[in-house]
Amino acid sequence: MAKESPRRTCVGCRSACDKDELIRFVLAPDGTLVPDLMQKLPGRGVYTCLKEDCIRQACERKQFSRAFKTDVQGVDPEALRDRIRAVMEDRIGSYISLANKAGKIVSGSDMVGEVLKKYKDTPKILLLASDVSEDIGNRMRCLATHCGVESVTLFDKERYGALLGKSPRSVVAVQGQGFVDKLKMEITRYRNFLRGEGCAG
Repeated sequence: MAKESPRRTCVGCRSACDKDELIRFVLAPDGTLVPDLMQKLPGRGVYTCLKEDCIRQACERKQFSRAFKTDVQGVDPEALRDRIRAVMEDRIGSYISLANKAGKIVSGSDMVGEVLKKYKDTPKILLLASDVSEDIGNRMRCLATHCGVESVTLFDKERYGALLGKSPRSVVAVQGQGFVDKLKMEITRYRNFLRGEGCAG
């Protein structure tokens, strides 16, 4: 029998959700609020839904200070939202870098196209730059759909290039079950946060 995930209550909307579907926060030694996306930092944890609205409510109603029973620093809603977004983007980027070091990355539209068509049965995810040309973007999305591969538009060319240690890249394919599964999970959480589609209780 599968072990159920512990449930925690969002201090913003008061919904009870599985812990893995929430954002955990801890306090740094100086009293600053720290988002703990890995849920591994030491100390007491306080949770919110993966939604900007819940974070805003928790900040405006001083729920973090109440939950931690002390004056909490760093609870400006906009700044906290931007910090969480940056942490999420860094996590996604770290998996891309690890996949690249493991030899599981192919970049460039021609090489990616060959991989999509030649190895249809291997797990992959297609990453497109936000500033990819319309022609290349449409062509690669159509090919990915034809091959049954999920495509995601995320970082810009410069950031993909930096993550891979190369010149700017507009098309990247990630292979390998472990890397693909991790990336899909992190990207889903990131998208849910941006769209406000976190746990609904």
